[in-house]
Amino acid sequence: MAARGLAQALATVCLSASLSCVTGRAPGGRCWAPLQLPGQGPPYSSSSSHLFHLSPVMSGSNGADENSHNKARTSPYPGSKVERSQVPNEKVGWLVEWQEYNPVEYTAVSVLAGPMWADPQISERNFSPKFNEKDGHVERKSQNGLYEIENGRPRNPAGRTGLIGRGLLGRWGPNHAADPIITRWKRDSSGNKVIHPHSGKNILQFVAIKRKDCGEWAIPGGMVDPGEKISATLKREFGEEAMNSLQKSSAEKQDMEEQLHKLFSQEHLVVYKGYVDDPRNTDNAWMETEAVNYHDETGETMDNLALEAGDDAGKVKWVDISDKLKLYASHSQFIKLVAEKRGAHWSEDSEPGCHG
Repeated sequence: MAARGLAQALATVCLSASLSCVTGRAPGGRCWAPLQLPGQGPPYSSSSSHLFHLSPVMSGSNGADENSHNKARTSPYPGSKVERSQVPNEKVGWLVEWQEYNPVEYTAVSVLAGPMWADPQISERNFSPKFNEKDGHVERKSQNGLYEIENGRPRNPAGRTGLIGRGLLGRWGPNHAADPIITRWKRDSSGNKVIHPHSGKNILQFVAIKRKDCGEWAIPGGMVDPGEKISATLKREFGEEAMNSLQKSSAEKQDMEEQLHKLFSQEHLVVYKGYVDDPRNTDNAWMETEAVNYHDETGETMDNLALEAGDDAGKVKWVDISDKLKLYASHSQFIKLVAEKRGAHWSEDSEPGCHG
């Protein structure tokens, strides 16, 4: 995705929030959190859909807000006992001089073993990655534009994390994920939309999975495979996690593919594209995601979906959207954006907010 021209966002959401991330299947799972780097406009969508303009959650050059860039500085590093070097808020930005900065180096054994989804070490002979470019089938462009290379290693555009290397992430530089948010209106036994008694707004539902690793509810999603289009990743991940496609027979898969095609071929809403504040991020490797909302206004498509948990999901179900949801990491922030855009119920106490 190299530095792209940024088109004006079609919809603006009044939200300035700190978003974090999630883990998923190897080489890491799904993640979320917006970052608008200094001097850049909002990421854009090339599809026939709207895109929310998110306020920046951190400054990549002058330091970090106390409520942002926290997940990328947490210790111990996920799946290990490795402690990051401590990075205070005012020292996060690369433009802030810090000669004493001495980050810990760590790359997980599972990454060093050389699986298909991982890069070799930078020092290995015959490995010459084309950073900020499409490198064969591997996308090394960032959703947020050009990133700097220092001593042969890409540098996290959001700032210091207290750890160098790749940690659990397979790629040097950006590691791309995709996250489908599937929604419908909650309806009563007569088929009428259910209105929340306090807000007076219709209640929206989305497909949520219960993660096996932590038991928390989350949006289904995962990593973009080399050469794979985002649209294909969104459909594949939803099929694997929310419809158990990996365990279906050939006949069942064919029927499921027809359902998924109908669902994912409709007009959609790109909620966010870009950098993610993720606990697996390092100074040299970081998560980026594209979160996309597919909404069924009539309920005719969604009602026929045969939901069945699969892959790294323990359970799957339709969940009512509200601010009382306790979702994994920052998923509730994406859900809030969708509710605001759709004019749906979110909070009993909040003001009407902005709706596009």
